[in-house]
Amino acid sequence: MGTREDLDALLCETLGSEYVYFQPPENLKMRYPCIVYSLNGNFKRQADNNTYHRRKEYSLLYITYDPDDAMIDKIGDLPYCGMSKPYTAENLHHYPYTIYF
Repeated sequence: MGTREDLDALLCETLGSEYVYFQPPENLKMRYPCIVYSLNGNFKRQADNNTYHRRKEYSLLYITYDPDDAMIDKIGDLPYCGMSKPYTAENLHHYPYTIYF
């Protein structure tokens, strides 16, 4: 299990830019394409009254102008990452993921 900073570095490396935002404030002007992510909670498995596996769960949102962006699959290929239903808002394409890190 890595730290949030490790996840941030992985996302920056995957995206190829610094446009990765962790729980950004409402007044922040984001640049696209970008990744916005936030902490959801913990995921853990237990047996014999012990925790033997724990990861943090993050909501990740990839926002782009291009509906056929290759980054969609690249993010989906990250370990323990799965995509939910994409949507479009304000002429931007949003691709939500859940990632365990």
